[in-house]
Amino acid sequence: MSTNRFQLTEERKAHYGRFIRQFRNNQKAVIGLGIIVVLFFVAIFAQKIVVPYIDVTIQPFSLVPHDPEATNVQNREQAPSMEYLMGTDNLGRDIFSRVLAGARISVLVGFTSISIAMIFGTTIGIVAGYYQGLVDEGLMRAMDAMMSFPPILLALTIVAVMEPNLVNLILALAFVYTPFIARVARSAALSVRNESFVEAAVARGESDTYIIFREVLPNCVGPLLVQGSINIAFTMLLEASLSFLGLGVQPPTSSWGLMINQGWAFMGDAPWLVFFPALAIATAVIGFNLLGDGLRDVLDPKGEIIE
Repeated sequence: MSTNRFQLTEERKAHYGRFIRQFRNNQKAVIGLGIIVVLFFVAIFAQKIVVPYIDVTIQPFSLVPHDPEATNVQNREQAPSMEYLMGTDNLGRDIFSRVLAGARISVLVGFTSISIAMIFGTTIGIVAGYYQGLVDEGLMRAMDAMMSFPPILLALTIVAVMEPNLVNLILALAFVYTPFIARVARSAALSVRNESFVEAAVARGESDTYIIFREVLPNCVGPLLVQGSINIAFTMLLEASLSFLGLGVQPPTSSWGLMINQGWAFMGDAPWLVFFPALAIATAVIGFNLLGDGLRDVLDPKGEIIE
């Protein structure tokens, strides 16, 4: 038994080593990861940390040169300069500071909503793929019904029915992308359901819960990571779209989509009000798409990527 465990440990180490080498050699994955690391760094340090329920503000280090919400009508609609790297908006707020602060919202919404979708979607998909039959039919038909609506229309409807705020936006996006995760999880579960190690676990009399979480789920991680990273990109884009329509993040919170909404009326006289937030959205989306494509090349999952 100890010899088998030692061999399994060595095989895992060799597998992880191959993954790291292939990842390093994949240009798309490295560039995408670099963009995401910068995005995370900006999201963490772009705004002061406010301690809830206590009238204390902690700001050990901040990237923003100006208060993102401080208005100064005397400096409104200033073109990019050394003092204001991306110019100012119609209220005199520093665009550069607001773009950096908006990264926090994009990261929060993207990762939180997809994390929730991953939990529910993975559970639904693996249960459907493992049990098959009526369970599979019932769960997948429900997922197909949800996917029959365009993501932006479904998210817009949910947020419009509920009160537009950050929490409801995250829940709506998680609901929208759960079936995308579920289909990939089901496909991956079907591909490993009849493998010898699963049959061996059944022969040993292991419970379904043990088999699902210890045998099936670990072999579905690759396709789910790829799908999750790509869906984060779509989630960020959808959040920006809803905020642009006024159904996402609400003022005075800095959000890239909301900044485009507020600057659209001044597009002719001050195009930087729209250009820089749009550039930030495009960069973040490209970063996660590159990482997803790179992971797909490295892991070579058999599961289908649902877009």
